[in-house]
Amino acid sequence: MRTLYLDTEFTRLDLDRRLISLALVEPSGAEFYVELLDGWTLADCSEFVVDIVLPQLDKPRHGHSRAAAGTALRTFLAGLGELEIVSDALAWDWPLLLELLGRPGLPPTTLGCREQSDLLDDLEPAEIPHHALLDARLMARAG
Repeated sequence: MRTLYLDTEFTRLDLDRRLISLALVEPSGAEFYVELLDGWTLADCSEFVVDIVLPQLDKPRHGHSRAAAGTALRTFLAGLGELEIVSDALAWDWPLLLELLGRPGLPPTTLGCREQSDLLDDLEPAEIPHHALLDARLMARAG
């Protein structure tokens, strides 16, 4: 079974958050990363997100509509066989992953998910990039 490490960036740390970017990284190298071009606005974003997260985005390279991103995510997951998804903040990241997938949802080869909250404990808060792909890569190395 493969393990994928999930991280997301979103508009604000509350229940009305909107997905901005999502990454899944396997320690052996498989990666999925997308930045959403729709479904959120600058007005939705906290000051932290405006100052730290948004300047790191590369929309010309990684930007996709929600619909295209969902299709690409389903294709990526379906091609991996049996897998488990791990996150350091599952309560925040998991609902956003499922929302992006839409129907029909996760492929049947996704056997589960779990939270491993200590993945980035060796880093100082200032050392965490707050970039979904970079954070997921750090978690994959630590896991």
